[in-house]
Amino acid sequence: MRAARQFAQRLARDGHLPQLASLKAELYGSLGATGKGHGSDIAVILGLCGDEPDTVEVDTVAARVAAIRQARQLHVLGQQLIAFREPEHLTLHKRKALPYHPNGMIFEAFDAAGNSLSRRAYFSVGGGFIVDEAAIAAGFTPPDATRLRHPFTSAAQLLALCAAEGKTISQIMLENELAWRDEASIRKGLLEIWLVMQACVKRGCEREGILPGGMKVKRRAGELYRKLAAAPEAGLTDPLTVMDWVNLYALAVNEENAAGGRVVTAPTNGAAGIIPAVLHYYTRFVPGATEEGVIRFMLTAGAIGILFKLNASISGAEVGCQGEVGSACSMAAGALAEVLGGTPQQVENAAEIGMEHNLGLTCDPVGGLVQVPCIERNAMASIKAINAARMALRGDGSHFISLDRVIRTMRDTGRDMHTRYKETARGGLAIEIVEVPVNIVEC
Repeated sequence: MRAARQFAQRLARDGHLPQLASLKAELYGSLGATGKGHGSDIAVILGLCGDEPDTVEVDTVAARVAAIRQARQLHVLGQQLIAFREPEHLTLHKRKALPYHPNGMIFEAFDAAGNSLSRRAYFSVGGGFIVDEAAIAAGFTPPDATRLRHPFTSAAQLLALCAAEGKTISQIMLENELAWRDEASIRKGLLEIWLVMQACVKRGCEREGILPGGMKVKRRAGELYRKLAAAPEAGLTDPLTVMDWVNLYALAVNEENAAGGRVVTAPTNGAAGIIPAVLHYYTRFVPGATEEGVIRFMLTAGAIGILFKLNASISGAEVGCQGEVGSACSMAAGALAEVLGGTPQQVENAAEIGMEHNLGLTCDPVGGLVQVPCIERNAMASIKAINAARMALRGDGSHFISLDRVIRTMRDTGRDMHTRYKETARGGLAIEIVEVPVNIVEC
């Protein structure tokens, strides 16, 4: 959605909208292989119309897209009406990939005579981040001259900063964020993200029925919520009932994701349920949980996420699900350890445990849909994150394998992993279900 909107805005900025008669969008690699199941086709349509992920009215999406498909026309940025015949103008290449990155797409605009007005390649590098071909050629990292108070590129450097400054990881992260915005804006922004996460859980608990896509996967969060809420006294007899609630939080988020609802990339959509589930665990079941704790949780999770972005990948198409669910589990584990009173060393240990036991995790969505095994996988990783934090807090922070080594191992494992296990729906569990409806995987 962001890439399509960015291309449309470029057309407007360059003065091409009045001449625009049609355009073509082509999705390659993982985007092409699982685009239907991931809603990438719908996202492109909405992005061209000018919608943004954080503000689009999700309840109106189905009707709007259906109307565009029926009329075979769409309004680019709500300004220029063009022809849009989806089989001709939106192509998902299931067996072709662009160089540089497996999540690639090309947009090209044409005038009424068929002359090209503009052509641009974009890449989705994980976590909602989009870069164009110029940034790719520069190595993914456009120059940023912003000077941070505490720059770090490894967990070892982060721990050294904590020791030298006598600060926690969340404090280091907060002071770095001050390079871009004031403290009030940082806190407000983090709490707004938390509100979206809570709204997603609530919405997931209220919804019933079958998830879209043709596999007839039943939503479970609503029924589970009713059972847990109807008999709270049962929790007094079963000490593991807390696990049921954590499972519920993760299932609710990822069922919303599978249904095209609004989720927070944390750090990706496929792993969007883990941090909200663990954060709900903190606010609902940890005595003394505070709003300040939520902020510290988010800051710590962000610091750990930076390490994965810098030194490996959070893209399932690049390194498999270990880069999505694994990194989210690591981020949640470290963040929980901090707000439970852990030292920076214990936080790093928790994050390491969370990643170490997700190494080699493949991305093999059945039918290309983010449903099986993705929804349950988020619930399992949420429980694993809580356990990782508890294990780390029982120790003194010393451990055999560092977080930096585990991140490098994840990166190298991803490089060795066959393409079929990296969000292509051509390996692992994805090929165990033979009778997948044609409309899920075909353009």
